[in-house]
Amino acid sequence: MAHAQTPVQPPVLPQGQPVGQPPAQPAAPASVALPPEVESALARARLPRDSLSVLVVDAQGTPRTAPRLAHRAQVPVNPASVMKLVTTYAALEQLGPAYVWNTPVYLQGTVQDGSLRGNVYIQGQGDPKLVMERLWLLMRRLQGQGIQVIVGDIVLDRSAFDVPEHDPARFDGEPLRPYNAAPDALLLNYKSSVMTFVPDAAAGLARIQYDPPLAGVQRQATVALAAAGTECGDWRGGLRAELSDPAKVSFQGVYPAACGERVWPVAAADPRGFAARAVEGMWRELGGKLTGSVREGKVPAGLRPAFVTTSPTLAEVVRDVNKHSNNVMAQHVFLTLALQKHGVATFDGARDVLRQWWLARVGDADVPQADNGAGLSRDARLTAQALGRMLQLAWAAPVMPELVASLPISGVDGTLRRSQSRAGTAHLKTGSLRDVMAVAGYVHAASGRRYVLVAVVNHASAGAARPVLDSLIDWTARDL
Repeated sequence: MAHAQTPVQPPVLPQGQPVGQPPAQPAAPASVALPPEVESALARARLPRDSLSVLVVDAQGTPRTAPRLAHRAQVPVNPASVMKLVTTYAALEQLGPAYVWNTPVYLQGTVQDGSLRGNVYIQGQGDPKLVMERLWLLMRRLQGQGIQVIVGDIVLDRSAFDVPEHDPARFDGEPLRPYNAAPDALLLNYKSSVMTFVPDAAAGLARIQYDPPLAGVQRQATVALAAAGTECGDWRGGLRAELSDPAKVSFQGVYPAACGERVWPVAAADPRGFAARAVEGMWRELGGKLTGSVREGKVPAGLRPAFVTTSPTLAEVVRDVNKHSNNVMAQHVFLTLALQKHGVATFDGARDVLRQWWLARVGDADVPQADNGAGLSRDARLTAQALGRMLQLAWAAPVMPELVASLPISGVDGTLRRSQSRAGTAHLKTGSLRDVMAVAGYVHAASGRRYVLVAVVNHASAGAARPVLDSLIDWTARDL
């Protein structure tokens, strides 16, 4: 690495566990009958009992603590985005809550009279939150070096990540959905543009603002308003957007004034070329000139950074990952485990680091199949019992406040803001895919006790399972 990072923290053994001995293994939970209200919710959703895996256990319990509720808790299931709990807790323990990602910028050549005669190198090192505002600041800092004209190239070094080519349509056929963005050592604005539509009734049109600016892309500046009285409805469909051409954005439809101002984030049609377009676009937006091009390459050996831009802390990033279930940020956190240990990030390396941490911290039973660490996977697997044990350990860990603060609060914020369960009683990570719906985290009960709740539904009709999960949250909260 070209610069100092927060030291990697060694794995910590469970409290009271002698060093050199394997962690105590949890007892197999006896099957406990499902509460009547949960049975009723399953029946209303037309879901069979064996589609549900659930564990409710005291958060301060030990591996031998009898669960309050256990049903198919030892069956490996697809957890969807609940897998992010494993990734983020492992990262908080191993990297530390104050860990940051640095993006160094190098100058090769001499600066004279506002011109750099040489190249600028931007070295990506996995910053998961290098969003438009921070790209703007990076370019402003570059101008602060006395540079207005670059007589050379801007070179993007993405060699810190060694990840396979990614087809954004492969998972679900939705390549323009931002959640399908692939990890990238130089991830800019999640490889996505944001279009803001502002209606002007007097002019009969809606103005469109695009962020970030992208070099070489023609973007339609306005779109006609729909007929007066048109309801908002499916406004995106009504725009009849043409977004598949990386060099052009156009609309064949209309925009309803009744929608007011709306925002539409869209993943890049050319993900690999997005960073170059964004860097050049932002540089020119700020009045900078570039005689060469923006291209890929590596930082020459021996070159020292002119300056470094620093990400928010891991604790802040983890909040974004879990509150809003950000997939590409989760994959960056996962890959950073390998980057810090091996100097280059690969998925195999990240899986190996996670496995070694799990064996030392949780034990050798039911090691999760993490796949990409984000849960956006058909292959990820874990058991409710294993995740429940990990959450018990997390409750007693020094990083517990950071982990719990990152979880959505039922009925209040994040992915649980629309939950029908008792508002404010639970901090839970959600997960949903086709055929999967899940929650896992902590519930504050009427008695004042805290419980770990893990509930996962794997079934073709899992989309109907939200009332089942809400009934489990409510039942867990009622322990008097």
